[in-house]
Amino acid sequence: QAQLVESGGGLVQAGGSLRLSCAASGLTFTNYAMGWFRQAPGKEREFVATINVRGGSTYYANSVKGRFTISRDNAKNTVYLQMNSLKPEDTAVYYCAAAPAMSIVVNANPYKYWGQGTQVTVSS
Repeated sequence: QAQLVESGGGLVQAGGSLRLSCAASGLTFTNYAMGWFRQAPGKEREFVATINVRGGSTYYANSVKGRFTISRDNAKNTVYLQMNSLKPEDTAVYYCAAAPAMSIVVNANPYKYWGQGTQVTVSS
């Protein structure tokens, strides 16, 4: 059974950095595009970033472009989200997800597997 497990969340001051990791198991990692989504209290889940199977193509939400970087290590079945220059509005539960596709996937619907989420809190 496929499983995605996020880690690396926590409490950080505005302007700080965090690196989220998502370890995948039970699936052929190189058959899946990966994505990060987030959901803040009282808000709908929103797209953050996505990466294709080879790692050569990425796409970001405008709100995080230039501050966040998504990457993957296919040898370790892991996807990362490096978050720099964090803002209080980045506070949310962050989820990684896997979509059975070779290229980047922005829409949430194609994602087949989801992690349990990791809390990121940015204080002002």
